[in-house]
Amino acid sequence: MTVPAASTRMGRVSDDAISLVRPAGLDGQVPYAYAAVTGPGRTVWTAGACPLDAEGRTVAAGDFVAQAEQVMANLVATLRAAGAELSDVVKSTVFVVSARRDDLGAVWDVVRAAFGEHDAPSTLLGVSALGWPDQLVEVEAIAVTAAGPADGEGGRAGL
Repeated sequence: MTVPAASTRMGRVSDDAISLVRPAGLDGQVPYAYAAVTGPGRTVWTAGACPLDAEGRTVAAGDFVAQAEQVMANLVATLRAAGAELSDVVKSTVFVVSARRDDLGAVWDVVRAAFGEHDAPSTLLGVSALGWPDQLVEVEAIAVTAAGPADGEGGRAGL
């Protein structure tokens, strides 16, 4: 399964609205920003995207990379349903059922490839278990998009 890279779209928050922070004095070689600052807009919080197919079955038991690919495809679908893209994400958390750095790195490579050049802050965690049978990977995200025309006080455009 191919995971689409982060893309731009109409109505996306301008680059001025999301400022990725890389402080002087901290390692500049890490593949992510240390913080993100957002301006006005809609905030989207996702639940953890899981490696489930359309019938709710866990895919690719035992395969970290294949599960990460399914997770990212599901995250993209969720964000798009909420009017956002990977390029709108200001923070993500990646959970991997493993204490092995090789497993964490393999999942991280899939996640980073999906985000492309958009290197928003992210946390990668090795955990002991996740909620679904045979689940090895989960990714949750927070995104900020431009306020839509139907948005107003308490508005829920597109929902």
